[in-house]
Amino acid sequence: VQLQASGGGLVQAGGSLRISCVVSGGTFNRYVMGWFRQAPGKEREFVAAISWSGGNTDYTDSVKDRFFIARDNTKNTVQLQMYSLQLEDTAVYYCAADDGSGWPVTTEYDYWGQGTLVTVSS
Repeated sequence: VQLQASGGGLVQAGGSLRISCVVSGGTFNRYVMGWFRQAPGKEREFVAAISWSGGNTDYTDSVKDRFFIARDNTKNTVQLQMYSLQLEDTAVYYCAADDGSGWPVTTEYDYWGQGTLVTVSS
């Protein structure tokens, strides 16, 4: 299973950005999909997750009502739409897939992408 994230870039504080992840080599609608991020000098943290059909979503508190996760099971993609970006959102964003742990995922995700860098400037 391969995950390819894209869409990162430089954006001003208060701006918006959408990042995407394409999954290949597996059965996409089996996976809970998640986004994580790692800021410089910090540990990786959970950002958002979406269940198999998209009926359930979960967000870390710091991005609630600013970030929105969505998936398209016909295109094997998951997106993270980010609004009102803040300097603290600067990080490498990783998409991940979990196969079979249920909802919500409480264990380590099974598959990881390579990450896409989001830089928020003042």
